[in-house]
Amino acid sequence: MLVELALFVFGLALLVFGADRAVTAAAGLALFYGVSPFFVGVTVISIGTSVPEMVTSITGASFGAGDLVVGNIVGSETAQITIAIAIVAFIAPIIANRRNVLTYGSAMLLAMTVMLLALEDGSIGRSEGVLMMLAYVQFVYILYTNEGGAEIGEEIEGRLSPREALPWIIGGLMLVVVGSQIMVTNGMAVARIVGVPEYTIGLLTGLGTTLPEIAIAGLAATRGQQGISVGSLLGSNVTDPVFSLGIGALFFEISVSNPEQVLLSASYMVLVSVAVLALMG
Repeated sequence: MLVELALFVFGLALLVFGADRAVTAAAGLALFYGVSPFFVGVTVISIGTSVPEMVTSITGASFGAGDLVVGNIVGSETAQITIAIAIVAFIAPIIANRRNVLTYGSAMLLAMTVMLLALEDGSIGRSEGVLMMLAYVQFVYILYTNEGGAEIGEEIEGRLSPREALPWIIGGLMLVVVGSQIMVTNGMAVARIVGVPEYTIGLLTGLGTTLPEIAIAGLAATRGQQGISVGSLLGSNVTDPVFSLGIGALFFEISVSNPEQVLLSASYMVLVSVAVLALMG
């Protein structure tokens, strides 16, 4: 079992490092084209930091590990809205426009609700996966047309040209794919050896895959980049329940063995999210 644990940790390390490199390069590329900081946070960075959840969703679903997939999403969401927000607030006071918090906080709660409704019968099929992904596309379109982040205008360094950014993006995503494969395979092995439910392993995996969000949001806060910091966390909490989970269901059906357990932990996730949004607003 020690070998499986070591490989699990190694896979998680590859996943987190690869996501960090890909996100940093993608943000630099977006800024090269003059995209606003808040928009970068809610879209480019939130999608990039959700790559581990996306790839874990696809890989886990391909192995029939629906409990691991959903547990990963719920664990990641809960960690982001609690641990990540707390770390950012500890580093620097969170200064967020009330309108943005209400708008994207509502979108986050709606995304969580969509996930719960999709899992009501214990599984998410391809058609539901498509609808979940379309809901996310609609969210990004509304954000773009309303230009919700235009009022946050801090200057951000680190612009990268396409020639500088693309190698890091491609290389980082390759590490994410390989790391996710190693992590899911050995996570399932450890769960079976010690008798721990795969859903519980998924919750712990979710904590690990939240490290990119925590690192990037914390770093942005230390640099006074509130648009990146707040936008990435709110955006990621919209991305994970619908896009990350939906993309897995697009390829393979995602089924959970104990819907009641999912409902319990997911309900806690929603309640905590409401409380944190109330504090931010």
